[in-house]
Amino acid sequence: MHFVGIFNRDGGTFKTTDMEAFCQEARAIFARHGHTLDCRIVAGREVSDALSEAAGEGEVDVLLAGGGDGTISTAAAVAFRTGVPLAVLPAGTMNLFARTLGIPLVLTDALEALAAGEFGKADIATANGQAFVHQFGVGVHARLVRIRDGLTYHSRIGKMAASVRAVGATIIRPPRFLAEVQTPRGVERWEAAGIEVSNNPVGDWHIPYADTHDRGVLGVYIAKPMSEWTLAKLLVAVLFGRWRTHPDVSEREVREVTLSFPKRKRSANAVIDGELIPLDERIELKIHPGALVVVVPPRQLERSGTLVDGGLAQ
Repeated sequence: MHFVGIFNRDGGTFKTTDMEAFCQEARAIFARHGHTLDCRIVAGREVSDALSEAAGEGEVDVLLAGGGDGTISTAAAVAFRTGVPLAVLPAGTMNLFARTLGIPLVLTDALEALAAGEFGKADIATANGQAFVHQFGVGVHARLVRIRDGLTYHSRIGKMAASVRAVGATIIRPPRFLAEVQTPRGVERWEAAGIEVSNNPVGDWHIPYADTHDRGVLGVYIAKPMSEWTLAKLLVAVLFGRWRTHPDVSEREVREVTLSFPKRKRSANAVIDGELIPLDERIELKIHPGALVVVVPPRQLERSGTLVDGGLAQ
C-alpha cells in the first residue's frame, strides 16, 4: 500500500519534534510492513489544501493525517468526500478520534499499529453539511474555545495550560441561551448553558470521546443554565467522565437532530471538532453510518466487526 502522510508541523506534539528524523523513522516502519510512505510536512494553514491535493492523486491508497483534532477533522472531511481511506496519527493535545479508533497515543506505537492495521468502517457526522468526527457544540464549549484561542501558547503543554485558564474565565459568567431541539420525537424548547452533539455517544470514566466508532447514532447532550459553582463542578466531572449522570444534563440518542436558535446573536459561535465556526440560526446534524473508511488496529476490528474486505498487506 502507498500512504501519503500530511503532517501538521504546527500541531501539538509536532511543534517540538524533529520532523525530518520522524519522517525517516516513519518510512522505515511502513517499509518493514511492506508499504511505502510519502511524508509531507506542512504548516497549519496549508493542511487543508495539502490533504485535498494528496487525496486527488491517483496512486494514493491511504491518506495518513498527523496533527491535532482540527487536522484530523479536516482530513476526515476530505476522506469522506473523496472515498480515500484515512489513517489517523495522534499528534495533538487531546487526540479524541484517535482514542475512539483505539490508536496508540505514543507516536512510534501509533505508526506500528497503523502499518500493521486493517481497513474498517467508521461513522462520520455532518452539521449543515460540514463533516465532523468528534463533536459539535454551542454555549459553554464554544465560549471556552474562543477564550483559549485568544491566549498565547507555543506547545502542547502550553495549550493545556491555556485551556485551564479558559475554563476559569468561562465559569465567571456561564452562558444562557434559547434553543429549539427537533428530533423524530418532536420539538423541544430549551433554555440552556450548552448543547453538545457527538459522533456516537460519549463514553464514561474518561475525557469526552466515543467508545465506539460504529454505533450509527448521535449523542445529544443539553446542559441547563446553572450557577458558577455548579458549572465548575460540571466541568470537573467532564474531565473525569462522570458528567452524564449530572442532574442538569439531559441526553438523547438519535440519527439526526435540528437545532434552532431564535435569539441568536450575529457574533455567536459554535465549535466543531475543536475549531470555532460562525453559529447559523438553524443547524441540521446527521450521522452517516460506516461512511468513512479508516485504518484501525486489528483488535478494534475484533471488537466492532467492521472489517472492510481486503487488508493493508500487499
